Parts: sequence; structure tokens; C-alpha cells
Amino acid sequence: MWGIVGNCVSLQQIFYRKGIIAMRFTGSIDAKTDEKGRVFVPSVFRKILQKEEEEGLVLRRDIFENCLVLYPKSVWDAQVDTVRARTNPFDRHQRQGMRLFTADAENITLDSGGRMLIPRRYLEHAGIKSDVRFIGVDDTIEIWSKQAAEGLLSDPDKVANILEDMMKDPL
Repeated sequence: MWGIVGNCVSLQQIFYRKGIIAMRFTGSIDAKTDEKGRVFVPSVFRKILQKEEEEGLVLRRDIFENCLVLYPKSVWDAQVDTVRARTNPFDRHQRQGMRLFTADAENITLDSGGRMLIPRRYLEHAGIKSDVRFIGVDDTIEIWSKQAAEGLLSDPDKVANILEDMMKDPL
């Protein structure tokens, strides 16, 4: 069984950054995978992608957390360009970093109903059995097991402390 089960609202916020209109994903929405690993991408996120005329998506494991990151193709391309610009092709360690970053990514297409297939290895990495939570994070969408996402967002003091540290003036 699959479908959207959450009722959180996600709004698109478009703003100009260096003269470029950037897409923003916000909010968290619960969904369920079916037995094949297919899941509906929330319609509010699909509408943002359609409005921005994004034609492709890229899925990869998060670098730091046990979740998945869904990149609009233009955002993925910008990430790869940033990594490439910082990679010395004659430095073995840097070259390996570039290889590992790009090798763990997979192009994703949505079917006519707005579903995506999450490969089994990614489901296992994120600990996803059935219940998932899509979390809009700036210009990407994270996909978490619902249980892990609830643990992540359950401590408001932790969130406050992290934001407080981030927003301190550097002296």
C-alpha cells in the first residue's frame, strides 16, 4: 500500500540569489512505499519541480546521515560542478572522493502517477521498511524512514542549540 498519509503543508519560496531564481522545498510529508519500493513524491514537491521545469532527478545516499537525498537535476549538476572544481585530477585522494560522490548516485524518473522507485540498496541504507518521511531541505528533498525522522525532529532544545550556534556572529 502506498500514498500520502501526512498532512503537513509545504510552500514554495522562490527568491533571487545572485540573480538566479532558486527553488526551495520546505516541510515534511509522510508516505508509504509499496512492496516494490515505489513511493509517491508529494504533490507539493512535484509542483515545484514542474514550475521550475526540472526534467530529471538524482538520488543518492546522504553523506552524513542514514537518509537519502533527492536532487533536482540542475541542483545535482551544480553540486558535481562544485566538487569537480575543487578536485585535482592528479591527486589520488581527491579523485577517489569525486568517484565515490558520483558513483553512489542514480538517475530517477517519476512514472505518470508521480511515483519513484527507490532501489533496494537505498531502502536498506536508510532503514526504510514502508513508512517514509519526505523533508524539504532548501533545494533538495531528504527521504527518511519515518521512525528515524521522528527521532531527528523530536528534541526542540537540540534544534535551538544548533541554530543558535549557527547564527552566532563570528568574532
